[in-house]
Amino acid sequence: MLNSRHSRIDEFEKAALPHLKDLYRTAARLLGDSSAAEDVVQETYLQAWKSFERFAPGTNCRAWLFKILVHSVQHHRRKWFHLRLVKEGEEVLEQAVAPPPPLPERIADAGILGALDRLPADFRAVVLLADVEEFSYKEIAGMLHVPIGTVMSRLSRGRQLLREHLSAAARPYGIGNAGEEGGAA
Repeated sequence: MLNSRHSRIDEFEKAALPHLKDLYRTAARLLGDSSAAEDVVQETYLQAWKSFERFAPGTNCRAWLFKILVHSVQHHRRKWFHLRLVKEGEEVLEQAVAPPPPLPERIADAGILGALDRLPADFRAVVLLADVEEFSYKEIAGMLHVPIGTVMSRLSRGRQLLREHLSAAARPYGIGNAGEEGGAA
């Protein structure tokens, strides 16, 4: 019995732990909070361990873990939203009305990540899962429990919004202005 438990632990670690950084990175992007991301990833691994006997060896463990992660993020958001409703409304209003932070001297990863953070959560999740984590539409649809058409629509709209955010962030630096001034090149 002890050997089978050690074998199961080794099997879990071998299949699941290589995906820890990818899960954390995605959780941090989805939640915008590294502490919450750590909690959600920990919850993801706990749920994965509890249900590991249902995992079919040889299948896509990464996709299975991301599906659990998406559920954990949704659960975290529901808890957060419920807690947020009972907090002082004035503090929430002040945060919502706060002006956006100034653009950095040059557009770097922070600018790109900031544009990604401004996407609505549903679009951001699909953009991250498709373009960063490179899951197929079918895999994303399974993770989010939505039709493939919804995945494609959210991805298209999310990418369009991301282009708009990035374009707006780049304009003050002269990026993307070439055809707008009407002059010949």
